[in-house]
Amino acid sequence: MNVERTIEIAAPPEQVYDLVMDPRRLKDWVTIHHSLDEAPDGSLEQGSELTQCLKLAGRRFHVHWKVVENDPCRRVVWDGRGPVHSHARVVYEFEPNGGGTRFSYRNEYDLPGGVLGRMAGGAVRRVTGKEVDATLDRLKRLVE
Repeated sequence: MNVERTIEIAAPPEQVYDLVMDPRRLKDWVTIHHSLDEAPDGSLEQGSELTQCLKLAGRRFHVHWKVVENDPCRRVVWDGRGPVHSHARVVYEFEPNGGGTRFSYRNEYDLPGGVLGRMAGGAVRRVTGKEVDATLDRLKRLVE
């Protein structure tokens, strides 16, 4: 499964990057964020790990994230491990655009459950897409 979005934000890449790499700010912009179980102090960098409790479609689940690539203010890649051997990869890309930022978000994830998981994929993609839209709208409002 794959969900991709791009949004224009009227703030420089450094400002957007600083906010998205602060684990204590996840609650302010990620709509499915329920709580932060573990995270290092300060901004995240390559190799940083955190455990986050998410809530999607009324269900809570924990994901252990690791920053596997960090090119500050350009590109960040996260790998996540969730319940039932699920896996996600999230990519943030920051492109200067005038005085602002073109922020691209991609979430690639595997659903557990084999054929049944794949059959449920369309519904999950719709819910995830709506949440990503709302999340990016929150990010835009926070930074601008």
